Amino acid sequence: MIMRRSLKIIRFVRVEMVCSFFGHCRGEITDTLYDITFAEITKAIDLGCRIFLFGAFSEFDDLCYQIVAKIKEEHQKLNLHRVFCVPQERYLRKRAWYFNRADYEETKYIVPAFEGWYKAIYFRNCAMIDESDYVIFYAEKRQNSGAYKTY
Repeated sequence: MIMRRSLKIIRFVRVEMVCSFFGHCRGEITDTLYDITFAEITKAIDLGCRIFLFGAFSEFDDLCYQIVAKIKEEHQKLNLHRVFCVPQERYLRKRAWYFNRADYEETKYIVPAFEGWYKAIYFRNCAMIDESDYVIFYAEKRQNSGAYKTY
């Protein structure tokens, strides 16, 4: 009787979790908001988030970017990956003064289902949330607030 052994190869694929941010275009960035946001980003990293999606064009996104950039610089072994998500390329060109491609490891265009800047931002936020394992947002109940509607 001949016995054959079967060799099983198990590959462990590390799946990096994704965290996204969205919030009001304008708002007061207080020390308390900074501290809470820093704690949430640290928690996301502790849970395994390594890819961070930014929509930008808002003060809250800028705050989140600054925190992630600081952590990335101080803890390079974490290999954090920053992705700038924009609804359409033409909107990136429209706001080119704000965007520096070198600040991000990747740019991702998310094509919304509808035309128009305001609708595009809302649907971009929804697409970012759909791709995320962890979402950090800042939204107060305000009339005509895209951040609050997304929430």
